[in-house]
Amino acid sequence: MSESALFFPAQTPDYLLSFQFSSWYPKFSSISIKSTIIRPLDDAFKEYLDSDGVFVPEGSDNAPAESSLSDDEDGNEDEDADAVGRSFSFPDLDEQIRQTIREYGAVFPKLNFSSPKDASWVLPPSSPLKCTAPSDVYLLLKSSDFVSHDLSTDTVFEGCQYDASNPPSYELELVLRKWYPIDRSREFRCFVREGRLIGISQRDTNFYDFMNEPQTQQRIIEALQRLWEDSIKSKWHGQQDYIFDVLMTRDLSRGHVLDFNPYAIRTDPLLFTYEELSSVFTLESTTPELRIIGSPLHPAASRNAPAHQHNMLPIEALALSSGRGIDEFSDLWQKEIQQSMNDD
Repeated sequence: MSESALFFPAQTPDYLLSFQFSSWYPKFSSISIKSTIIRPLDDAFKEYLDSDGVFVPEGSDNAPAESSLSDDEDGNEDEDADAVGRSFSFPDLDEQIRQTIREYGAVFPKLNFSSPKDASWVLPPSSPLKCTAPSDVYLLLKSSDFVSHDLSTDTVFEGCQYDASNPPSYELELVLRKWYPIDRSREFRCFVREGRLIGISQRDTNFYDFMNEPQTQQRIIEALQRLWEDSIKSKWHGQQDYIFDVLMTRDLSRGHVLDFNPYAIRTDPLLFTYEELSSVFTLESTTPELRIIGSPLHPAASRNAPAHQHNMLPIEALALSSGRGIDEFSDLWQKEIQQSMNDD
């Protein structure tokens, strides 16, 4: 069965917009992570996210900007990067972010649809994606390839049929979610077709021995089916084909909704394929099928490689690259490596 022959709901602008954060969160806030939505955003902020290079706007750090150079040191190296940073400044947005951080303790940012999980390497690995200042928020968003999807109506509504002279209304939004240390082993993706919960997939592709216990698997299925039937099924608006992500509690008895996604090729089916989901749907079972990484040898199991590793580079490289061309950066990076070898 080819992907084109599989069933997918019509990818209309209205259907896709039902999955942006501000569309679903007000209805499901009681079973989700506490979050603040900031909109509208200035055009300058979108221009900043669209601009080349990774840098933070002036004044967005919590600490006052002070030079660390002595009077006899040359500060020309940072001059170009500082000039770029000064060309963008969002004092009002900075304050909104700071207020939310004061309320939540720390935040994790996202835009309408996408989160910058691929940029987690830019912040300390001991607390991934934890933002305690506006500069952290901006750095994550600027370092992410994922969030670029949300910046253009062409990518947001890719595959949709609509009159180009009258494009659908779309407004960029910044979402700040309360940051928690999350146990990835308790994250699941749930698939709903025509108002039926048909499949559940482990989200993290690591092997977890406790998930092989039949009682644990049954507990996961029952808890997620109960969450869907009691708190989601009757409240979901519009098209009855959708995908939602859940973080389960430590005892696997309840869950918190993390996100909703369109039932579409653009959403990763994880341990299923959409062909397999179509087959599961035709079985008309009253119990959803659970897919997990059942062995360290599972073909989808991670091999101790960090997620989104293709997006990563050392933080030293990020600092050296600021305001420099490729040739200049390459020379400096080689000198840095040689110096480290000499020091060792």
